[in-house]
Amino acid sequence: MKIKQIESATMWTCGEIVAMLDRYIIGQGDAKKAVAIALRNRWRRMQLPDELRREVVPNNIILIGPTGVGKTEIARRLSQIADLPFLKVEATKFTEKGYVGRDVDSMVRDLVENAISLVRRRAEARFTAEIDNAVEDRLVDTLFPPLSGLQEDPDRRARWERSRDKIRKQLTEGVLDDKEVTVTTEQSKVPIANIFTSAGEEFDASFGESLKNMFPKQTTEKKMSVAKARRHLREQEADKRLDMDQIVTEAIELVENGGIIFLDEIDKIAGGRGGGSGPDVSREGVQRDLLPIVEGAGVSTKYGPVKTDHILFLAAGAFHMSKPSDLIPELQGRFPIRVELQSLTEEDFVRILRDTEGSLIRQYIALLGVDNCEITFTDDAMVELARLAAELNKRMENIGARRLQTIMAQLLDDLMFEVPDVTRHQFTVDKAFVTERLAAIIRDEDLSRYIL
Repeated sequence: MKIKQIESATMWTCGEIVAMLDRYIIGQGDAKKAVAIALRNRWRRMQLPDELRREVVPNNIILIGPTGVGKTEIARRLSQIADLPFLKVEATKFTEKGYVGRDVDSMVRDLVENAISLVRRRAEARFTAEIDNAVEDRLVDTLFPPLSGLQEDPDRRARWERSRDKIRKQLTEGVLDDKEVTVTTEQSKVPIANIFTSAGEEFDASFGESLKNMFPKQTTEKKMSVAKARRHLREQEADKRLDMDQIVTEAIELVENGGIIFLDEIDKIAGGRGGGSGPDVSREGVQRDLLPIVEGAGVSTKYGPVKTDHILFLAAGAFHMSKPSDLIPELQGRFPIRVELQSLTEEDFVRILRDTEGSLIRQYIALLGVDNCEITFTDDAMVELARLAAELNKRMENIGARRLQTIMAQLLDDLMFEVPDVTRHQFTVDKAFVTERLAAIIRDEDLSRYIL
């Protein structure tokens, strides 16, 4: 059975995937190429015959490079392009099985929950108009309930309908969002299910549904704003129309064939000199727990077992105090693709400020625009900001593009505070403005105030 969501990836070639990543991430061509191939292979595999498809396993990738060069951003943007279940998790959060803390199986369970949310949103989209109309009708009935005897009095019925139409229009325009209404809710009390769920994720969802059916639903009335009631009623109306069993089935299948897990800070669980701040109990133990999941295993979840054989794993780490070869050999073998990301240069910083979608400059222009303040950045200002970022990264810890956040915050903090009280509403940020505002940063040898 082919997964429709993965089949839709046919529209993206590797070159197109890289082009989309280029809109948000500067440089790092090797890493973009590697993840583009990995994503395209998700679709390619689904076109194969069943017998061969089962044999094709993902080429997991380790992204190696200092902080702030785009490792996490590449993985995050890849998941948005693919519209597949995605989970980012730090390897340092895990402890070896048998010790207090999160075990590695939990990341697969979290991925399944993300997939269910994803599939549910897609299913809801098919009923959006129907759900919206039903919610609006229920809110109108709550705010202006039907009256008896309308059929016998046409004039009265006409006035009543006009009033309801006025209420409906106000709801659509959001005029009544703050008005308080009383909403009826239904809840099923299943204490045994709660015990099982908290005790172990192996609790079966179908058994939970049968338990729910044994307990009558309790109807309660709650007062809330119209805006909150609309969200609450949307969930109720969506539940009436959605087949959750089918959603769970699709979500698990999507995870097994298209899921992506991003393991950040994997270098912190490697051995080697001063292996980082990860849990001492124990780095190698966590690696050995990770191994069967990355190799391919069945993980018990409350929705049933989930196979990890074809989940794509992207790992990332700076590897300052260790190296990939410090990972246990078995785990190394499960990450055959290794890509080294380059430190960002002054020219890269200029392009990050000028060329990327959602750049910091565009963010600040939009934020200040909310207060009717128009701000313009000249080219020489961006060059100077890039020069300062590169210089500070050399003099201090190299935190990559995150240094630009530090500098931009210091550059505009007075303006962000004063707007909209200032009488002037147009500002130009040029090199002189940057030099004047940030001169203290360059002079200050301590610089502790400016570290992210």
